[in-house]
Amino acid sequence: MKFGKQPAPVADINEDDLEVRKPKTEAAGVKAVMVALERAVAQAGVTRTAQSLLRLNQRGGFDCPGCAWPESDKKRKAAEFCENGAKAVAEENTLRTVGAEFWAKHSIKELSEKTEYWLGNQGRLSEPVVIREGETHYSPISWNDAFELIGEHVRATTADRCVFYTSGRTANETAFMYQLFARSLGTNNLPDCSNMCHESSGSALNPTIGIGKGTVSLDDIHDSELIFVVGQNAGTNHPRMLSALKECKDKGGKVVAVNPLPEAGLFNFKDPQTVSGVVGGGTPLADEYLQIKVGGDLALFQALGHLLLAEEEANPGTVVDHSFIAAQTDGFDAYKQARAALDWDETEKATGLSRAQIETVAGMLIRSKASIFCWALGV
Repeated sequence: MKFGKQPAPVADINEDDLEVRKPKTEAAGVKAVMVALERAVAQAGVTRTAQSLLRLNQRGGFDCPGCAWPESDKKRKAAEFCENGAKAVAEENTLRTVGAEFWAKHSIKELSEKTEYWLGNQGRLSEPVVIREGETHYSPISWNDAFELIGEHVRATTADRCVFYTSGRTANETAFMYQLFARSLGTNNLPDCSNMCHESSGSALNPTIGIGKGTVSLDDIHDSELIFVVGQNAGTNHPRMLSALKECKDKGGKVVAVNPLPEAGLFNFKDPQTVSGVVGGGTPLADEYLQIKVGGDLALFQALGHLLLAEEEANPGTVVDHSFIAAQTDGFDAYKQARAALDWDETEKATGLSRAQIETVAGMLIRSKASIFCWALGV
């Protein structure tokens, strides 16, 4: 593999050159490390790459802009990042820059037709740019003039009519300073692109469990007896989750994958920071894989609820924590009544799963005393 500085791409991905191959059966491993290093070194050079990656997700360093996976408070590895994180940092850390010549060459209309791949590989903005009224191209603007222009518009209105939008790729440290600035003006209008993903689930979670996000810690995942990974393509979108699932498996926990897509990382994870991940066969993560139909998750969880309540009726006190439910929940009697009967033909049709598959997973859930459900948009 050849490392070295490469020019910014001048052509986009040619979809006619794409190859269709058999699905992969494993994720990560040495190849992922080499691909990440190749991308990083090509964009930033050896020294700059080493300096940044050794500080990534470390105390005194900076958080990865690739995803929001947490770091352990107790121990951190020297390489506390994944292939996606290294690529994300490489794009932010690149020595390539775009300046006045680039903006003069490419109109806004032309740029709007480019892919994210092409845009991201042109380089970092080296100075602010602005769209003047009636113009067809971005044009550079000095920092002083940029701040004056922003101030002019903020002063011309009220704080509640200002929106301070950010990209989900904005570094946590930068976003923190940005939100302090917005709040100092008296507004909390701070949407970002993550709202597109999380607003619906957050709105549903707040009245249901009292908080709009996850309720478990990283240590909880490590120590869980059973983890449902529902609709998440962890090996593609947040590979560091695979390390946490592996630790759970190493401690005797089990994993159930619920996904229309067979996610390779959930079948076999080759951790490049372990001997088994480099020269061994890796770690099979999913004990059960439910290849559910798209949109079939509600029917699945209705069936699981039915089976759990049936087991509780057959063996009172073995499944339902009645004291907790009485103290912390509302509506259990209505839920119990709704799950009393189940049409298995309709359930199998809606989920694409067999009754035997669902009953097997229900049995795992009944036996587990520490279960976690990780739900994403993949179903």
